[in-house]
Formats: sequence, C-alpha cells, structure tokens
Amino acid sequence: MWRSECNGLDIEVNYLTMTELGHIEAVQQAVIDTLTEGSQYQSLTTEEFVKLLTDRTLIGAYHEGTLIAFRALLIPPLDDEHLGYDIGYPSDALDRILYQEVTNVHPDYRGYGLQQHLGKLLMKELEQDSRFNLVCATVAPFNIPSLKDKFALGLRIGALKPKYGGKLRYIFMKELHSDWKSAGDTTWLDMGETEQQVALLKAGWFGTTMTRDGNRWLVKYER
Repeated sequence: MWRSECNGLDIEVNYLTMTELGHIEAVQQAVIDTLTEGSQYQSLTTEEFVKLLTDRTLIGAYHEGTLIAFRALLIPPLDDEHLGYDIGYPSDALDRILYQEVTNVHPDYRGYGLQQHLGKLLMKELEQDSRFNLVCATVAPFNIPSLKDKFALGLRIGALKPKYGGKLRYIFMKELHSDWKSAGDTTWLDMGETEQQVALLKAGWFGTTMTRDGNRWLVKYER
C-alpha cells in the first residue's frame, strides 16, 4: 500500500487482514502491559477486531517484517448512541459517517510520530471514498495526547456531552469532501469550564485548537 519513512523509521503500511489478528492483539497487549494505573486506554475485544478487519478499516505499519502499530476506523451501528445525533447531523445521512477508532503503537516504537502518520494516511484515503462524508471521534477532556492528535488531523469539536455511561466527551468531526471555514469570531475557554463550552457549542461555535497557559489548557472556539 505505502512504503515510507516516518521520522527516520522505514515502514510499510497496509490494510490488515484476518491472518494478522494474532499480531494485532500482540501489539495491543504490549501497550496494555505498559499502562499506568488510571489510564484512559480502552482495549478492543477479539470480536471488535474481527469487525474492523471484515470492514477493511484497519491499517498497520510494519518495520522489518514486524507489525509495530495500527490505526482503525469504524463503520458504526445506526443506534441511539450514534455521534451524528450529538452534532445535529441529518438522521437520514448517518450511514455516511465513520468514526476514528483505536490507535496502538508498540512501546518500543514510540516517539516516531506513528499515530499521527497513520492518521494522515487514513484521512487521505477517506477523501477519495465517496461512501462517507464525515469522520467523527470522541476524546475525554484533558486526554492531551488524543486531543492533540485530533486537532492535528483537522478535526474540530462539535459537541461536549456525557457518553458511554455518563463519561464526559468531546465529539470531534471533520467533513471529508469540503472545508469548514470560520466567519472570524474567536474566543478561548478553559478546558475545565464545561458549562461555558457546552453553551458555545450549542450556539454554533466549534473548538478548533488548544494551547497551554501555565497550568491551564485553553480551547479556542470559532464560528
């Protein structure tokens, strides 16, 4: 699929198949083995990996013949929890939405920027896919690495609300075949100011980037 160099690391990236399921789960286990207590990591089951492989929405990076990282997209079920409802997307077009799913990088290969590299490759592929119009993702406030990843890939915050049993999540979104443009209005809010952020988002603002200000993280909102 692609041969490339990622910050000095030679890799080959391909869509993964069912024959590689064991290697995929081995990478996930290596990640789990290094987790600290209280981590926000969400592992996938074998059945969930099988769905991703069946849908051909899982890509992996190989280095010298060994799988070292993978990143997935998910074709979600059309249920009441669908993220399209959270951002006000037309209900008759929910099947045009994909989710950004899990990314795993083997601990031995962290620091090369593989997560973002694979994300950019997937986004470029999606731009050529007429089946889907929008990609969405959820990230917990203060999960700084994941927030940085989503902003770097051009996603913006479209909602902030409880998901998955009441856990507060930013709902990220990005059009695949058009570009969103701000009218020029901007403001910054502390990431911890939940009510103020929710009010802006409901009024048609979007979170477009973030920055650190001393001990605080600020989110830039535009409309």
